[in-house]
Amino acid sequence: MKISALNNLAGSLSSTAPMPVLFLGHGSPMNAIEENEFVAGWRETGKSLPKPKAILCVSAHWETRGTLVTAMDKPLTIHDFGGFPQRLFEVEYPAPGSPELALETQKTMTKTTVGLDQKWGLDHGCWSVVKHLYPAADVPVVQMSLDYYQSPQAHYDLAKELVSLRKKGVLIIGSGNMVHNLQRVAWDKMNEIGFAFDWATEANEKMKKYILHGDHQKLIDFKSQGKAFDLAIPTPEHFLPLLYVLALIEENETVTLFNDKAIAGSLTMTSVKIGSGD
Repeated sequence: MKISALNNLAGSLSSTAPMPVLFLGHGSPMNAIEENEFVAGWRETGKSLPKPKAILCVSAHWETRGTLVTAMDKPLTIHDFGGFPQRLFEVEYPAPGSPELALETQKTMTKTTVGLDQKWGLDHGCWSVVKHLYPAADVPVVQMSLDYYQSPQAHYDLAKELVSLRKKGVLIIGSGNMVHNLQRVAWDKMNEIGFAFDWATEANEKMKKYILHGDHQKLIDFKSQGKAFDLAIPTPEHFLPLLYVLALIEENETVTLFNDKAIAGSLTMTSVKIGSGD
């Protein structure tokens, strides 16, 4: 199976112009079934992209020992949350997997050993946003895990090895939230889009400045950026997918921000698009 899959790579992941790269602030799982301005932003962004041959998604919701990629033909839709309406648990996103892309990712990343996973699937950090980009579920999707033993610098360096996939028709997506502190959520402000605590605004504005100025090292060293960053990133898993996306920026590429609003005081939906896709 491995040999035949590798033989198919030349056709399924052949050379293309560089695909754009996305960081999507995914927010609540309810965005999978609600209609709001963030969903509209994802949908419009999807329309602006050339259709990829496959998607490689780095989600905040798959942390592992070591780096893994899903390698099954038919990944499950994982409902990795609780306390939401039954209709959310009934959503399925039946996109095919891509053992070919899993093997190509494994071959491409030489700084670490990449394992091929047959058990995970697509968690809500992936399918709840990808379903708005490609509602027909007709683009193969592979997820890559976050190794919780790696430093932010190591994640950034690993991500740089994925750049060749952009030229093989692969859309690389990082899914998380730049500001994500569930312990500080203002539950009474959930419906006030745009409401943010001062520290959340401060952190988000600095993050955007560093992104647009290409100052990635300050973002890699987020633990040294002061109290606002400490509150914005109490744990790293929702922030690290941003580093994967920034590592893939090539010279003179356009960087665009969208969905740049806060919710519930302590989360931001700010999203990033790298490249024009023209």
